[in-house]
Amino acid sequence: MGRSQETFGKKEKEKKRLRKRKDKAEKKAERRANSKGGGLENMLAYVDEFGNILETPPDPDARVEVDVDSIELGATKRPEEDLNAVREGKIDYYNDQKGYGFIKEAGTSESFFVHINGMIDDDMNEGDRVVFELEKGPKGMNAVRVKRWTKPEPIKMPEPPAAKEEKKEVTSEPEIQNSSKEEDKKED
Repeated sequence: MGRSQETFGKKEKEKKRLRKRKDKAEKKAERRANSKGGGLENMLAYVDEFGNILETPPDPDARVEVDVDSIELGATKRPEEDLNAVREGKIDYYNDQKGYGFIKEAGTSESFFVHINGMIDDDMNEGDRVVFELEKGPKGMNAVRVKRWTKPEPIKMPEPPAAKEEKKEVTSEPEIQNSSKEEDKKED
């Protein structure tokens, strides 16, 4: 007769497996005995407007209606810009032979395409300060009505009439004092 196919190692592995199964069943029975019961109701959690988890449902009277159109998904929308506004910039690159270039706007450092057809002054060079307007083109915003920027002359404001009168009063007082001193000398 042959020997049994079960070896000592196989018996030990089988005992470990049975012990694990028994421990698992005991833990399951303990959880059931200690559970509150109630099923789905005990599994629900509520969230308030600040993101805090609560066990009680929120007050329906405190509910605030939200306009669905005011919710922005993704990147925020840029405010509408006035395209007809005159902008200042500097010619960053310009090619005379091809008739196009780029203008870098002062302040925002945004670069805009400019074509020779959009220029009012013909003899533009790189580095010239210019004023321009924007127009939507096929590949983005284009600079149009580009002309060389000239420094405006300072406007001389006339002096207000009150300031002139004050100056006269100041100058007239010493004359009065001088004349009174002269009269005093004559009397002596």
